[in-house]
Amino acid sequence: MDAQDGNQQSQQLILGHNVFLLKHPDVPDIEKVRLKDEVLNSVKSNEMAPYYETLVADKVVELDQNVLDSMRAKNEEEIKKLNEKIADAEENLGESEVREAHLAKSLYYIRIGDKEKALEQLKLTETKTVAVGQKMDLVFYTLQIGFFYMDFDLISKSIDKAKNLFEEGGDWERKNRLKVYEGLYCMATRNFKKATDLFLGSISTFTTYELFPYETFIFYTVLTSIISLDRVSLKQKVVDAPEILTVIRKIPNLSKFLNSLYDCQYKSFFLAFAGLTEQIKLDCYLHPHFRFYMREVRTVVYSQFLESYKSVTVEAMAKAFGVTVEFIDLELSRFIAAGKLHCKIDKVAGVLETNRPDAKNALYQATIKQGDFLLNRIQKLSRVIDL
Repeated sequence: MDAQDGNQQSQQLILGHNVFLLKHPDVPDIEKVRLKDEVLNSVKSNEMAPYYETLVADKVVELDQNVLDSMRAKNEEEIKKLNEKIADAEENLGESEVREAHLAKSLYYIRIGDKEKALEQLKLTETKTVAVGQKMDLVFYTLQIGFFYMDFDLISKSIDKAKNLFEEGGDWERKNRLKVYEGLYCMATRNFKKATDLFLGSISTFTTYELFPYETFIFYTVLTSIISLDRVSLKQKVVDAPEILTVIRKIPNLSKFLNSLYDCQYKSFFLAFAGLTEQIKLDCYLHPHFRFYMREVRTVVYSQFLESYKSVTVEAMAKAFGVTVEFIDLELSRFIAAGKLHCKIDKVAGVLETNRPDAKNALYQATIKQGDFLLNRIQKLSRVIDL
């Protein structure tokens, strides 16, 4: 794509996010007018005839036949020039020049949004490529196509391919970049625990500016860490991390969200959480998991509050969170029924009583069950042997 040359996000991925916002029902109509202009300007400036047809088919923009015909003509003219360069390189130049000519054609197909032809041309370019590092760069281009079209099957296969290539060699810079790509894939497919580990392992080596700015990376890291790490790990790896501290205050509500949870300031936490919900909802990677994430965060904060007490009144808990007794009663009822919280509500006394599971007892019960299962298997095997 077009943003491998520094600290700029890929214009293609910016376009993809704008298209996502255009389709989002919660974005105001006046904002959609501005977004539509941005999308059309980006499509026209990059001569994206194939992608324009996709947008028209999805009813994101209206068809302008003159614009489409003009872009198609420019596409055909440019592809003709690229084919001539490939033919000239094959006849008169060396293998590296042939590869560069094929790569240029691949990048042009990516630029105009022709997914199928871009993938075909990248495969052809790979057959002309020997160096492992250059093969890895082709995989990164494929991954960016995957994120642009939100094609998770393509992303998964490309990540596996990249890992296989690293077994042949590869530098640390590309390995660190792959961590962020895989972390984003894990987050987008609701594997928040693995995403957290990959993001935290990339904080000090982040260079994947083509995916998103560093502030966005920290935003994702903090959000995934809060629902994945225990309190001690959160303090060591996130709350006190110098790389996070340098930028977290630039992101509205995020510092308050993180620190108020750790400092047990639950009223401030809920206020900060409310301020972040819109940003989470309007993120193309987090949007599908919005309700799930909201539940998980509330589970974390309620569990942390209840850990400090054997019993506590519902009124005291509601006051700590700055909400009504009715709200906290309804909330906790749902989480208890779902097995997310280990406590029970005494409605008559208005008291919450915690009943934390005994870890040793649970391990003992699991061992007994596994032992019974093993004995049954041995008995079945002995019958077969006797026969």
